[in-house]
Amino acid sequence: MGTIFGPFPVLQSDKLVLKKVEEEHVDELYEIYSNDVVFEYCGIIPKHNKETVKKMIGHFERDYNKQVRVKWGIFAAYKQEQLLGIIEVFDLNQKVNMATIGYFLAEAYWGKGYATEAVRLVLDFLFLRAGINRVQADVMPQNEVSKKVLMKNGFIKEGTLRQAALWSGKGVVDREVFGILKEEYVQNKQAEKQLSPS
Repeated sequence: MGTIFGPFPVLQSDKLVLKKVEEEHVDELYEIYSNDVVFEYCGIIPKHNKETVKKMIGHFERDYNKQVRVKWGIFAAYKQEQLLGIIEVFDLNQKVNMATIGYFLAEAYWGKGYATEAVRLVLDFLFLRAGINRVQADVMPQNEVSKKVLMKNGFIKEGTLRQAALWSGKGVVDREVFGILKEEYVQNKQAEKQLSPS
């Protein structure tokens, strides 16, 4: 866990930078959290008060310091002041060596591959640097877009938990569980290298 909860981990690719959300990002964060459409399939209630959203930034920091959750802001590499969305790691289970991820983007940035790339960056970090063995994500059955993001990153649908979760604003819902193991991730990366032109 020291790798995860040491200095805040900044993750970067040619396309994206994942870094800490600061107070200066409150306007973009509010735009995300106040949009009901963004959270249609999430267990998150939209926030329509900017002061509430501003306080949440402090909660992100508090959760990180308590070592219970990492929330990265998703930023475009070419324009690092513009917050595109959030990706998080939570439910870290040291005994099983696993973690759960979740993510959401501002509506304006849907369909551009940002979520897929952000998940890839976080998997790289968790498996190859932090030594996590299993990563999972819980998705509402109706959330086809999120399922595609996971499957592009090698996740396997492991099953449906019927009426198994109480999600804020949604009541009791079914959850589809997607998972990927470190060995599968490494195999997928090796296969991609072999297929890519040298």
